[in-house]
Amino acid sequence: MSQRVMNVGLIGYKFMGKAHSQAWSTVGKFFDLDLDPVMKVVCGRDAEAVSQFASRWGWESHETDWRKVIGRGDVDVVDISTPGNTHCEIAVAAAQAGKHVYCEKPLTFTVDEGKQMLAAVRQAGVKHMVNFNYRLCPAVSLAKQIIESGGIGEVRHARFTYLQDWLVDPAFPMNWRLRKEVAGSGAHGDLGAHSIDLARFLVGEIGEVVGMKKTFITERPAEGVSSGLSATAGEGTEKVTVDDCSLFLAKFTDGAVGTFEATRLAPGRKNFNRFEINGSKGSLAWCFEELNSLEYFSTSDPAAQQGFRKIIATEGVHPFAGNWWPPGHMLGYDHGFAHAAYNLTQSIANNRPCVPDFHDGVQCVAVLEAVDRSEEARQWTSVEVVD
Repeated sequence: MSQRVMNVGLIGYKFMGKAHSQAWSTVGKFFDLDLDPVMKVVCGRDAEAVSQFASRWGWESHETDWRKVIGRGDVDVVDISTPGNTHCEIAVAAAQAGKHVYCEKPLTFTVDEGKQMLAAVRQAGVKHMVNFNYRLCPAVSLAKQIIESGGIGEVRHARFTYLQDWLVDPAFPMNWRLRKEVAGSGAHGDLGAHSIDLARFLVGEIGEVVGMKKTFITERPAEGVSSGLSATAGEGTEKVTVDDCSLFLAKFTDGAVGTFEATRLAPGRKNFNRFEINGSKGSLAWCFEELNSLEYFSTSDPAAQQGFRKIIATEGVHPFAGNWWPPGHMLGYDHGFAHAAYNLTQSIANNRPCVPDFHDGVQCVAVLEAVDRSEEARQWTSVEVVD
């Protein structure tokens, strides 16, 4: 790696590939970086499609075999934005090749696979980060600051809800997110992983869980063509092998209690990723559908003035926000990915740990896995503590 340049190889070019490409092309224009990311190569299985993607998004070259990306001497960082069933093999190979690794969530399907990935990056001494982009919204980072400063006192209750509606229609065709062998799970891992990470980020470690999952629509039209969260049907039908919704209760190790709900069958909810955290001295609430605002209630306010205040987190005093637009000019979904790219770049440039890293990713999977075990056993289940 040169002193000023960091060459990125992106594996995967669909929904997350677009988001990651936008981040890499934008971050250096708004943030002062100690390394300049270069969009060196993008990889996908369809040669024509990935070639068009590379041209459109500004990648210098393209490959159809991820092993070639990892083997290239001009790639410093391997960015994995493929479905979860590929993460472990690619990440381990990248680490063994001495590449820094940036990986989409959930990190993988099982704790055992996650431990393999974590061991590989640790043994290789490379930087590693998992993309939990919601914790990088300025309002969420502000919530973290308020909690750590004692602004809501002792945390007692935490509620995490992630609702979407894109699968409500039983005529919506199959795609990879509905196949267990590719996606690992349904709403539980896809949406629940984000909620678990926010919970760990804001409240602390989860010690015990008890949960349930359900699949309401067990068969769908076979897949024709799909892209992102849209699809057209092919011929015949196919069995759905993942959950439509997941619910669980949690006991945090510091004494707080929590509830978690994830579904892709909530009509009217597009990306309703919300939390409310209640403490002994106040409360915080946030929803991604209004991502720039944080609601804050404090019992220390005068009795005649008490109520939730709405903080618009776009001022320069808020984390990340000052690098973008004047106050009140709102940030969107893509900005969280740019913030992640900034954190990763600066961690590599200055040889400091990445946050969130693969350990965070594995510990998140440990919670997901504990919920699965609790459903099978129909009882409270301990969450494995990953070293």
